Amino acid sequence: MNRTVTLVDTNGSPLGQCDILQAHTGEGKLHKAFSVFIFNPDRSKTLIQKRAAGKMLWPGIWANTCCSHPFENEGAIDAGKRRLQEEMGVLCELTEAGDFVYRALDPFGKGVEHEHDTILIGTMDETASTKPNPDEVAEWKWIKVTDLMQDFSDHPQLYTPWLVQGLSIIADNAYRRPGYSQ
Repeated sequence: MNRTVTLVDTNGSPLGQCDILQAHTGEGKLHKAFSVFIFNPDRSKTLIQKRAAGKMLWPGIWANTCCSHPFENEGAIDAGKRRLQEEMGVLCELTEAGDFVYRALDPFGKGVEHEHDTILIGTMDETASTKPNPDEVAEWKWIKVTDLMQDFSDHPQLYTPWLVQGLSIIADNAYRRPGYSQ
């Protein structure tokens, strides 16, 4: 059986299932996705990964901690926990932190992402053990959020569009929290 994704409207309401390859080729089809961002306890650093060379879209490009698509009738948090363990070999509690819709063409001409992406946030210590799956992850590192955001401007080609947009939304929301001061 082929893997499917859930097609959605711009509000994230399900419209049915579609073959994953069909959703990521041609013009692409808007479908449900999630992006996990793991931070250290003080949220000064985030764990990012370089996508494995064998990935169809954005191979060798830096992305957030992990990302994927929920199975049919699977919630974003459960899907995020499942995929975090499959990709990075870690368990972590996750919370939803918003969502966004984007469409981006793969820089190598191999397809398109058109996703309604739910942002998931978790916290873990930088010294916690990780066991990334080499079929998914070529490299990984903890990086200061401020350095990463600066590098988005200096070297945008090194990063996936969903990492850039998702982290920007997280940062914007952090400044809006009650009691926040710089």
